[in-house]
Amino acid sequence: MTVPVVRTALVPVSEILDLRWEVLRPGLPREAAVFPEDGDPAAFHIASYEGDAPEVLGCGTFFPEPFPGPLSEPLPGPASGPPPESAATAYRFRGMASAPAARGRGHGAAVLRAGAAEAAARGAGLLWCNGRTPARGFYERQGFRAHGEEFVIEGVGPHLVFVREIRPRTRRTGDVAGRP
Repeated sequence: MTVPVVRTALVPVSEILDLRWEVLRPGLPREAAVFPEDGDPAAFHIASYEGDAPEVLGCGTFFPEPFPGPLSEPLPGPASGPPPESAATAYRFRGMASAPAARGRGHGAAVLRAGAAEAAARGAGLLWCNGRTPARGFYERQGFRAHGEEFVIEGVGPHLVFVREIRPRTRRTGDVAGRP
């Protein structure tokens, strides 16, 4: 059996909105899948695809937002010890979704890798999210750790804050694929 190649691209929000709506806001109006951060000029959106197929199978939205808690504990990621000064530049992500038929094929991990690389290229030292509690294992496999206590988002379910250190760096050619 051939495993499809997963590719990622920076895309306009319009390209990922249908998947975000179908997976994260089923039964709600399409507008429920539009986030206030979508209009932030510093926000970016990552889509994943299989091979040359045009169908979006994974997505995530990344934007600058300070981490909402103390950073006194060592963080998981490329370095150990106290959080770096660059952690003050944090990027949050939300709207992570994978098409049900594509789950388990690496789309979520690919979106996170591409998003972390792009956030690092923009100077971020920390990546975090409010992730669904049932996805804890996924986030931990991607190098994140849970921070704080579980909380419930009305109409969505139980969540945890997940956080990971990333190294800010200069963009290199090929970090994230261009627009398809």
